[in-house]
Amino acid sequence: MAFSRDPLDELIVPDGTQAKEVALETDGDIFVGGRSTVEFGVRGRNVLAGESVTFGGAIEAEGDCRLDMWCDVAENVLVGQDAYIGERVHVGGEMKVAGDLDIGDDVEIEEGFEANGWIVIRNPMPTIVFLFVYLKHLLLIGEDETAQQLVSELVDEEAESDTEPLVIPKNATVSDDAWRVSTPATIGDDCRLHGNVRAETIDVGTGTTIFGSLRARGDVTVGDGSRIHGDVTTRDGNVVIEGDARILGDVSCADLKVGPDAEIDGTIRAAGEITMGTTEPERE
Repeated sequence: MAFSRDPLDELIVPDGTQAKEVALETDGDIFVGGRSTVEFGVRGRNVLAGESVTFGGAIEAEGDCRLDMWCDVAENVLVGQDAYIGERVHVGGEMKVAGDLDIGDDVEIEEGFEANGWIVIRNPMPTIVFLFVYLKHLLLIGEDETAQQLVSELVDEEAESDTEPLVIPKNATVSDDAWRVSTPATIGDDCRLHGNVRAETIDVGTGTTIFGSLRARGDVTVGDGSRIHGDVTTRDGNVVIEGDARILGDVSCADLKVGPDAEIDGTIRAAGEITMGTTEPERE
């Protein structure tokens, strides 16, 4: 994961992410910015959440789990390695940690906790806040190499290079009804998501299915072979429908480019030019 800007300034859904009935599942890490609401549980490698994040289900982390102050988890927290739990965190179920547990004051775990390693009761440093504030400072002063080295020390480099993390920016809402962010959104290949996507700009990869609409202020791109079960709307931007993508709804935009085998089932409303049958360059 190469950092060239604030790491939490974009919604990033990596390839193969699945929104199942009770949880978001991905093979990589999960980063959640402060004051966000995730109405699912989450399953991933390492799970890191900022201050005052709410999870509507369980957390299952194969590696470490770090929850900053005032986080709320509705169900269990299961951790394959170490856990760092900030003060005043609430867990509605039980917590099981295969490694060490570093836990702050006034933490409430309704069904109790156990750890196979050391249990230290204190106020751990709010790691996600420190990490991203420090990274942002390094990037602002041009220390990109130092920032990358810091990330490499905190996250297993081999796993990181194989799988991009799922990143939910601060103040976001993720649910079955909608994914709402005030940042750009990048959704990878072969994902399966439920809910309307609301973002500054939206880029959907290839072979992805979204059971909901796309709405952005800026540009929207839908990759080859993707299916959008809803409308695609942009306030000020352009829309590109690549390859044989299919939109099962209306499209409203400025300029519209439609791939040679793409389908739009609904009404097209374009204030500018409509280009049909264009072949878009292959994605990297």
